[in-house]
Amino acid sequence: MADAAPLVGLNLVQLEALAEGKLAAADQLELDDLLARHAGGQLSEEETKRLDCILERVDQLNILKARAILTLEQQRLTESAKA
Repeated sequence: MADAAPLVGLNLVQLEALAEGKLAAADQLELDDLLARHAGGQLSEEETKRLDCILERVDQLNILKARAILTLEQQRLTESAKA
């Protein structure tokens, strides 16, 4: 699966930043609002599309974070094996 491939060409600081990445604060606030209103059945069709868009972004962010964590773990294992 391509999504599970480690990330290449990034240094330790970059990988750690990706592994700790979060949704932008404004997007998180909008997501919280849309989810709360969705639970109450109060979203328009346009708002539902916006919610879907943000959730897709969250999914992609989580995949990227997982790949960064995988890469960090692989680097640590490689360094441990050399020691």
